[in-house]
Amino acid sequence: MLDWVTPALAQAATIVGWPLVGALVVTAGVAFAPNGVRRSLRLVVWLLAAAAVVVSATVLEGGQEQPIGVWPWAFAAALGVAGVLGFLADHDDDSKPMLVFLIPAALLLTVGLVYPAVRTAILAFTDKTGTFNGVDNFVWMFTQPEALVTLANTVVWVVLVPLLSTAIGLAYAVFIDKSRGERFYKMLVFMPMAISFVGAGIIWKFMYAYRGPEQDQIGLINQMITLFGGQPQQILQNSPWNTLALIIVMIWIQTGFAMTVLSAAIKGVPVEQIEAASLDGANPWQRFSNVTLPGIRSSLVVVVTTISIATLKVFDIVRTMTAGNFNTSVVANEMYTQAFRSGEPGRGAALALVLFLLVLPIVVYNIRVLNQQKAIR
Repeated sequence: MLDWVTPALAQAATIVGWPLVGALVVTAGVAFAPNGVRRSLRLVVWLLAAAAVVVSATVLEGGQEQPIGVWPWAFAAALGVAGVLGFLADHDDDSKPMLVFLIPAALLLTVGLVYPAVRTAILAFTDKTGTFNGVDNFVWMFTQPEALVTLANTVVWVVLVPLLSTAIGLAYAVFIDKSRGERFYKMLVFMPMAISFVGAGIIWKFMYAYRGPEQDQIGLINQMITLFGGQPQQILQNSPWNTLALIIVMIWIQTGFAMTVLSAAIKGVPVEQIEAASLDGANPWQRFSNVTLPGIRSSLVVVVTTISIATLKVFDIVRTMTAGNFNTSVVANEMYTQAFRSGEPGRGAALALVLFLLVLPIVVYNIRVLNQQKAIR
């Protein structure tokens, strides 16, 4: 009757069973404790259960040749999250019903996002064999020429793509606002957003295609160069212009997003303010800079930060068009190359950690601006 109880299942029950049952039993007993200490005791119990799972898994893994895997640590993180949510929800009666909806989502986020992030942070301080090596991976990142080129390329991407995409999208939104055929013009600019980054990379790779001087050019750019009497160029191989060629692809995609959001924001600017500025003698540029721009400031922040985050994570375009060769690699592409091509998961994790630290200030700034806008309203 117990044939279904496999050794793996028995081991899993041993690792997580007794801490979980113990936490539930103690939690039921804590319910009779004074209100002042009940919340804190319950949180401590669940955190101790999470620690017990980790300790049990570590002890059992030490006596085996095969590793247990990552699931005990993920389960321990889930126990910790459940304890924290219970601690927060027990603050008042209105918060308790939210646990029914919060706990499943929090557990999924813990297993799929928080735990991998923690494991990646730990992996960033190990070598290819999994041995702790301190900050050697970060020293490599900031001392080796190829890694420095990767970081420099990423900075160039983050500076140029958000600024140019937002500027072009804003200019386009202003010029076609309330014009005849506005919807059609918007559709033309927004269409690249419907194309995947890989698809866009393939399209532009054909645009930049190169053949020898004696052959007919199949790439549009080189065909135009030869029509004006120039020599065809290996655009995707000539550094640093190849990086700018890749950046153009990202700008081509993101301009449609910037134009759509900013066009909607412009239409939300009160007409009375623009008419009042016009009656005061303001010219079109003054109306734009003193009325329209302040009115769409929050939308500008959202657009710039969103495109900045997307640019920091850019991988598909670089991988599809150059695979990071010819000094075109960026952090996301180099992270993949080091972790899965060069057999250096520690370096890949270190690059991922740096990428996270680069994105974090942008997200924090965006949240602060949005909170300020809510306070004003």
